[in-house]
Amino acid sequence: MEARLREALAAAEEARQKLVKEETERRVLFNKYQELKGNIRVMCRVRPSTDDDRSEQAGISYPDEKTSAEILLAGPEERSSLGVVSRKNYPFEFDRVFTPAVKNEEIFGEISQLVQSALDGYNVCIFCYGQTGSGKTYTMSSEDGMIPRATHMIYDTITKLKEKSWEYTMEGSFVEVYNEELNDLLTPNDGSGRRLEIRHDDSRKQTNIVNCKTVQLKSASSVEEILDEAQKNRSVAATKANERSSRSHSVFILKLVGENAATGERCEGTLNLVDLAGSERLKHSQAEGDRMRETQNINKSLSCLGDVIEALGRGSSHIPYRNSKLTHLLQYSLGGNSKTLMFVMVSPMETHLKETLTSLRFATKVHNTHIGTAKATKKMKGGD
Repeated sequence: MEARLREALAAAEEARQKLVKEETERRVLFNKYQELKGNIRVMCRVRPSTDDDRSEQAGISYPDEKTSAEILLAGPEERSSLGVVSRKNYPFEFDRVFTPAVKNEEIFGEISQLVQSALDGYNVCIFCYGQTGSGKTYTMSSEDGMIPRATHMIYDTITKLKEKSWEYTMEGSFVEVYNEELNDLLTPNDGSGRRLEIRHDDSRKQTNIVNCKTVQLKSASSVEEILDEAQKNRSVAATKANERSSRSHSVFILKLVGENAATGERCEGTLNLVDLAGSERLKHSQAEGDRMRETQNINKSLSCLGDVIEALGRGSSHIPYRNSKLTHLLQYSLGGNSKTLMFVMVSPMETHLKETLTSLRFATKVHNTHIGTAKATKKMKGGD
């Protein structure tokens, strides 16, 4: 009996070692597969029309059903000198185009691989870009949005990885960039005047925000609590473009640290889920006073984001991260050591046509950018 017990224990230990080894190999192969798909991807989502939409639908079609990668927009009506009315068609192509019928569950299916990359020790940035009212906050922060789905997936994966000797800790913080100032969305503004400061650790490729509240996330329900808290504190104001318009960029930051007792491996990954402020042109939003200043700051930071991505694509020696608070904050999640996914959100309404074209052109500029190869933040215990 003792001999059989020893054999069974030896077989169990051998099986466990095999599991650990297979997980290490999976990480290497999974990352190679991700690199083939590209370290910067752009996807387009067209929101469904709602009861509040009072204009007619724009002419939007999806030419290639097989790849689901194309969107065709019928431009505004143009009248020639002879009175002939015509419309120009504008074709766009991205990594994936989601029609109005697609639910959040299918969209998360596309980004879940990047969430896995964050667990594997990579810096990941997923952001929603588009005009006010195009569905950015719904996609990111609704009950079945990307943030709740990502955290549920992380908890499930962490539980499964325990049998492969991985132990993880996860902490979250939630900030907004409003008028080029950084605010903590998990701490109501108590007038204490404590400024948030961005500190970068270049060796670890990690960012720390001084004076920012960080919450240890031990359950999926704790994430829902901080989402509610953040929503209450977020800067929201009315513009002519939308009655309830988010006037700030919100950034949900998940830091994931994993340690493997069997192999001595340690990895640090960061998942940034970013809901950008509405990208209205000043003329369209008819903003005045404070609203005008907000719109100018929003557009400046979005323009800086485009400049950073363009500089990365050119392989420029200087990347202008410091030109805006948003890009400075996301510095290690937009460069060559990271993976980036941009959702361009589109309204289906004719009245929003010019804004939609502007959004799709910006997204095309990002889509045509190729950045370097991502590197994981990993080390062996006791090593450098």
